Amino acid sequence: MQPKAVTRSKQTPFTPAMRAALIGLLVLAMVALQTVAALAKPESLAPLAEKISPSVVNITTSTLVEGRTGPRGIVPEGSPFEDFFREFQDRNRDDEGTPAPRRSSALGSGFVISEDGYVVTNNHVIEGADEIIIEFFSGEELKATVIGTDPNTDIALLKVEATTPLPFVSFGDSDASRVGDWVIAMGNPLGQGFSVSAGIVSARNRALSGTYDDYIQTDAAINRGNSGGPLFNMDGQVIGVNTAILSPNGGSIGIGFSMAANVVTRVVDQLKEFGETRRGWLGVRIQDVTQDVADAMGLDAATGALITDVPDGPAKDAGLLTGDVIMSFDGVDVADTRGLVRQVGNSPVGAGVRVTVLREGKSQTIKVVLGRREDADGAEETPAVEETPEAEPEVKSMMGLTLTPLTDALREALGADEGMTGLAVQEVDEASEAFEKGLRAGDIITEAGQQKIATIANLEERVQAAKDAGRKSLLLLVRRAGDPRFVALSLAE
Repeated sequence: MQPKAVTRSKQTPFTPAMRAALIGLLVLAMVALQTVAALAKPESLAPLAEKISPSVVNITTSTLVEGRTGPRGIVPEGSPFEDFFREFQDRNRDDEGTPAPRRSSALGSGFVISEDGYVVTNNHVIEGADEIIIEFFSGEELKATVIGTDPNTDIALLKVEATTPLPFVSFGDSDASRVGDWVIAMGNPLGQGFSVSAGIVSARNRALSGTYDDYIQTDAAINRGNSGGPLFNMDGQVIGVNTAILSPNGGSIGIGFSMAANVVTRVVDQLKEFGETRRGWLGVRIQDVTQDVADAMGLDAATGALITDVPDGPAKDAGLLTGDVIMSFDGVDVADTRGLVRQVGNSPVGAGVRVTVLREGKSQTIKVVLGRREDADGAEETPAVEETPEAEPEVKSMMGLTLTPLTDALREALGADEGMTGLAVQEVDEASEAFEKGLRAGDIITEAGQQKIATIANLEERVQAAKDAGRKSLLLLVRRAGDPRFVALSLAE
């Protein structure tokens, strides 16, 4: 018997078209999975909130204030309630008739940064308080003492004495946070107790009004009472201290500001070590280099910080001059005045740093030994001036300005320093570029083209020199009530 032949089924060949179709199906499947993941609900924030909540505290401050002397400010004069309030206040006077002092309370938030009881909050939360009570998540209350404060960044460092180690949180790198990152704000809004709100980083590097401002803007709900509370990233690290809100009605409208953690950590370290801040001080007045100023000075780009005045201090001792443009500080390029101020403030007091400046078109590097900003606050800054013989009074109009040389009478009338030389602005044409750029009658022009001037002839020489050099504008150093600034005015053909 012949064995049966085994019949094998034919294999269908795997053609390039089939391969392309398969790849297309796989791509569609991956896109579908990504879409489903994007539409899925985010993971709950509850585990993170439970982990970090014990480190967040409520802060109650108490201050003894003088009693009112009358009903003024409480009820309108002539109101039928005026006698009632006066009788009520009379019951609260001492034997000599002096209004009895009363105790005022305020609420805020904070967070623990070490197991031995250091607490961070806002300075405005505890400012002027004679008693500070810290309430923990567990309900326990402890009195706190102030280690140090920094009004410039609105940061305060407190300390409590606990019998057991306290739960605490760590600071994160606020510079690593990106616009769009998720954040959590925690605190005591409107005195309602521990509360959590979530949002995103709306913007970074915001400046409000302070010299050292570096705020993170967020839409996480922040209200009164949240001040001093932490802003967390999704790793449970503090990247900001909730400080302020922008609101027409006093409530959250989704624009809140937290002082960046990288600023706070430096302040906290100094408060812990010294009980005060110790910031570097260069000792110059500066302004941003705008495009018209850059054109007038012949600079390639509108960058750096233009020195408008050099009072007595480290910069003057080192040889920096008015009109120098600071291009780099301690090896870091200077983009604008804000960046320079922050970098100088973060530098150690007494450090010798190299400052690169542009002076008359040439680069120079000068070593400056920094002073201490806090020691310089309130110090009188008097610009150095050269004695120049007083010119015969004359009046001339040019560049939209009516000018006359300074006399002793004008110096006294304008509050100028004795011996200051320059041209006083008598009138400004309101249709001129000078008026548009803020020059007004009473201003004093002390330099033109970065050269001191004392007469109208000096100014005319600087105008002609600028034209001969192909410049389209002339840089003027203008002083108003002692405050200097540079203004670039276009030169007429």
